[in-house]
Amino acid sequence: MNLTDEQKAIGKDNFAAAIGSEHTRRKFLKNIAATGAVSGAGLGAVYFGYEKSVGDPVRVGLIGTGDEGGVLIGAITPSYLQVVAVADIRPYNIHRIFHGDPGNKAARPGLMNRYKWKTEAEAKKNVKVYAEDYHDLLADKDVEAVIIALPLHLHGKVAIEAMRAGKHVMSEKLMAHSVTECKEMARVATATDKLLTVGHQRHYSVLYDNAVKTIRAGLIGDIHHIRAQWHRQKDTWLKTLPAKATKDLPRYIKELASDKTKPDRRAAVAKRVKALQLIAQDDKVDAAGYGYISKKLAGGYECSALEELIRWRLWDRTGGGLMAELGSHQLDAASIFISALRKDGHHAMPLSVSAMGGRHLYKEDRDTDDHVYCSFEFPSPKHDEDPAKKIVVTYSSINGNGFGGYGEVVLGTKGTLILSGEKEAMLFKDAKTSTSVGVVDGKKGLALDSYETSGDVAVGQSAVTAPVSRGYTEEMEHFAWCIRNRDPENIPRCHPKVAMADAIIALTSNIALKYKKHIEYKKEWFDIDNDATPEMDVIPEKDRAAYAKNGINIRKPDMDPKLANYPKSTPNS
Repeated sequence: MNLTDEQKAIGKDNFAAAIGSEHTRRKFLKNIAATGAVSGAGLGAVYFGYEKSVGDPVRVGLIGTGDEGGVLIGAITPSYLQVVAVADIRPYNIHRIFHGDPGNKAARPGLMNRYKWKTEAEAKKNVKVYAEDYHDLLADKDVEAVIIALPLHLHGKVAIEAMRAGKHVMSEKLMAHSVTECKEMARVATATDKLLTVGHQRHYSVLYDNAVKTIRAGLIGDIHHIRAQWHRQKDTWLKTLPAKATKDLPRYIKELASDKTKPDRRAAVAKRVKALQLIAQDDKVDAAGYGYISKKLAGGYECSALEELIRWRLWDRTGGGLMAELGSHQLDAASIFISALRKDGHHAMPLSVSAMGGRHLYKEDRDTDDHVYCSFEFPSPKHDEDPAKKIVVTYSSINGNGFGGYGEVVLGTKGTLILSGEKEAMLFKDAKTSTSVGVVDGKKGLALDSYETSGDVAVGQSAVTAPVSRGYTEEMEHFAWCIRNRDPENIPRCHPKVAMADAIIALTSNIALKYKKHIEYKKEWFDIDNDATPEMDVIPEKDRAAYAKNGINIRKPDMDPKLANYPKSTPNS
């Protein structure tokens, strides 16, 4: 991804020319422009085949109002979804979900902003707050569907309870903490006849949809390698704890009151003071009462139950590490690209994974890896004819150096497709990063070649110029539309089979990391009705008890189709 500004400009124009060509999407994009749609946003209905309105907005409850819950609220379209209830045990999160995040209101603007409520009192006339037990929200008959944005270890449990309570479910990714839990979720969705979708939003990204169209048009030829990465300069998961907030507050309050504080610094300090004041309130939360646990690591570091709650991504018990939180997005994207080559329309499943990683920088305050490197083999479209035909996908996720940011490089026999930060796409013929190209219709079909492309670029830019939606809005709009238009054909794009495949990729990668093994994926793992799972097939018997101790079900799915044998959970379990 080390391109000059000039090369990037050429690549972006090439991509725009490719999708704006008369041979590809020109007519489609011109029809969009004729409707007056804003570029890159609000295009979901046109791109993904649903209507621009559902008439009566679906009444949803949000369970989990932290960072990701705030992002989802910021992407809601009120004419599709009406938030009528929220549930969270942290006062800090409840405040943010109404008022927005003091540190990042652009990403998390809050309910009051989204629904134009002027005061918190007005907002709470429309939105019920369940601050003690989400089961009360599930019992609320006014709630038709729920959005789950909880720590990973709760996804399966709460989703199943929600569907049993008669609610449709959209859960944040990863689908669940084990493949057994994924299969149970999928089976409950079928048994209860409720929609279940998981938030891998690239399935609803206009940018990625156009990228897929260039692959299907054959413009980069046969894919033989995909390189993906997500590199971060600093550790964004090490959230401030209430005790630290209380300790730091006096210093920031003093700085805010000082005449020496410069105006541009004053605004930042004021935001920090507000955030610390709110975080400090979480000291009252009885995290242990909600199932979080204290622990002492081998190096002597002591983690309280409250710290496990607030920093849940740092712990294997509550989170799934870099592969679950970051890698799952990009392996999902790789699957989407590889699937675009298949004629049967099926989602591409990996063949094998090798992985390594570790805690290279942070030794004491977590048990998840901070560096991960994985290599995957996927079947090429010709794999059935020749098993040697494979596509290799390499992935790295690291902390401590953010060079290159995040994105995917798709290498084909005829061209190269680059997606960067979910915001821009670049296209090159072969590896020629300084050549302007467009689409020509040759003897062997469509291809990239040099010619005058200015008209095509202008048409294509109508779909790729900023701001580009990352897909959150579209996935929630379509979720609402599918609820209001129930039909076997109307299902979310990231339905249980697709979401489970993404989870299997990430969870098996974690097993490969832990045991330093090369693992071959089994077809049975991807079959919802088959009880086989990677955990039971790969993890040694002696280690399985640790999963049960941590509340992670990796054994045989224990429910029948009628749910009669599925154990009812208890509050806060």
